[in-house]
Amino acid sequence: MTKEIYILGIESSCDDTSAAVLKDGVLLSNVTASQAVHEAYGGVVPELASRAHQQNVVPVVDQAIKKAGITKEQLTAIAFTRGPGLMGSLLVGVSFAKGFARSLGIPLIDVNHLQGHVMAHFIKESEDDSNQPPLPFLCLLVSGGNSQIVKVNAYNDMEVLGQTIDDAAGEAIDKCSKVMGLGYPGGPIIDRLARQGNPKAYQFAEPQIPGLDYSFSGLKTSFLYNMRKWVEEDPDFIEHHKEDIAASLEWTIVDILMKKLRLAVKQTGIKHVAVAGGVSANNGLRNAFHDHAKRYGWTIYIPKFSFTTDNAAMIGIVGYYKYLDGVTCPIDVPAFSKVTFK
Repeated sequence: MTKEIYILGIESSCDDTSAAVLKDGVLLSNVTASQAVHEAYGGVVPELASRAHQQNVVPVVDQAIKKAGITKEQLTAIAFTRGPGLMGSLLVGVSFAKGFARSLGIPLIDVNHLQGHVMAHFIKESEDDSNQPPLPFLCLLVSGGNSQIVKVNAYNDMEVLGQTIDDAAGEAIDKCSKVMGLGYPGGPIIDRLARQGNPKAYQFAEPQIPGLDYSFSGLKTSFLYNMRKWVEEDPDFIEHHKEDIAASLEWTIVDILMKKLRLAVKQTGIKHVAVAGGVSANNGLRNAFHDHAKRYGWTIYIPKFSFTTDNAAMIGIVGYYKYLDGVTCPIDVPAFSKVTFK
């Protein structure tokens, strides 16, 4: 009889402290503590984030193990986010994972945060869960820090076909939300307002970048200049038109993302297409995926809302596959703040 494999995943790359336990690749628990402290500052404050991780990591891990119905002594290995992310935040999770693994005498497995987002599609919530995309597939990875089109050949073989040359899609949404005075994080606010607005009310500049790369800085500048002009003419313009502005902004960003994705499908011939990352929670983007499935015959894969944002289940599933391949890391492996895929 083969021994059961219990993987503890730990995620601390930004402002969410998360821990998850998987048994033989099936999710038993996924606990996340979010940080509301950053809302007052209009963005994540790295120093405050790392302090909050220090407060949260022990209770979150403890709760994840208890919810899984196991003891810490049953854990087979510990998978942790090594990067990319905020260095101060990463160091809390990395240091805890190292100390905990050493105290239990079990292996450590380092995980690339971006790889985790893509592999969220392979998290099983039950043994008969079979909604995973077949290999190879294309994945649009969109978050606050990254916008990429990835060809996934295997869990450990991912090829970036195109990526942003400046801002990420989520970053552009957050910054435009800030210009409108709507608060942080901007994604959920813009998403909510956009559902009540007219997406064709206003036009913003779309960049003309060759190939499969993205750019969102021009859109952001266009948005800022338009807002300034409209507010000069009518100081209450944003308040009176915020739903239409949000809908037009969302439509423009989704249009930019989907144009490149259509080109990637055409170039590769791969029609199994997934979306991942925090922006994949956006309703406009999800609707665009369903529309493209009908219009172009794509088979689409959209993650559950709980697996779109930063969470430890996605780190745990990568850790599980690496463990099966015998891939672990030494205790002195450092965190890294910036990189795409290994």
